[in-house]
Formats: sequence, C-alpha cells, structure tokens
Amino acid sequence: MRNFEERLQRLELLGEEIRKTDIPLEDALKAFEEGLKLARMLEKDLAKIESRIEVLMNNTEAPVEEAAPELELFAMEG
Repeated sequence: MRNFEERLQRLELLGEEIRKTDIPLEDALKAFEEGLKLARMLEKDLAKIESRIEVLMNNTEAPVEEAAPELELFAMEG
C-alpha cells in the first residue's frame, strides 16, 4: 500500500472526517473501517520497527555501517 507516513496521515484525515457533524452515517462507517485497517497496519509496522531497534541496541559491537541497512524502517510495505 503506502509507507508509514502516508498511512499515518491518511488515518489522521479519516479521524478528522469522522468528527464532522454533517457526514452521512454510511460515510462515517466506511471511514471508520478504513481507519481500523490502517491502525492495524501501523501497529504491525511499529512492532517491526521496535524489533529492529532492539536488534540494533543489543548489537552494540557491530559497526554503524553494518547496522545502517536496518535503519530503513519506513521502506516497509504491509
């Protein structure tokens, strides 16, 4: 789908949309469903990021150059 930042931005927009008082119920429900899917994807992304950070923190003996590819955190696609 999209990268982490795009997913997060979309989730924020959906939240704003749902808060509007003039949105039809069906549209609000669709936005809510999409928001739930995005939230789950973001949660998985964050778990992967946390796991990578743990590996990096526990592998303090590795030179920075070896650890650098691990920092491509937001290139993940769900």
